[in-house]
Amino acid sequence: MIRRWHTLILAGVMVLGSLLSACSGGESSSGPSVPGKSVYWAAPQYFTDNTPLDPSRDLRGFEIYIKQDPSFGPVDIPVATASSLDTEYNLANVSPDLSNGVNYYVSIRAVTLDGMKSDFSPAVAFSLP
Repeated sequence: MIRRWHTLILAGVMVLGSLLSACSGGESSSGPSVPGKSVYWAAPQYFTDNTPLDPSRDLRGFEIYIKQDPSFGPVDIPVATASSLDTEYNLANVSPDLSNGVNYYVSIRAVTLDGMKSDFSPAVAFSLP
């Protein structure tokens, strides 16, 4: 039986500034630093049939997408991945580097162990100072 994703499983995606970055223990020690710019999300808890979903057991991880257009689709390629237990990603780790003063959009997808992908989360706009 194929279980489908709840359509709003990643509706909590946010790009937040220094308040949450300070609470998360600081910036990553690897690569360049982008003060106060991380993407945070809430892991899915259910499939659309209300079957509980355990991220540590059911997910391979998350794909992070960033581009200058808020429309994400099947031809887009993730710029980064995160483990199934992660709920944050430091945008300083994106390669190629993001430019200051440019408007970007970020979206995230969850990926199951068998490769099934969720819908894209709602796109969130951000720019680096």
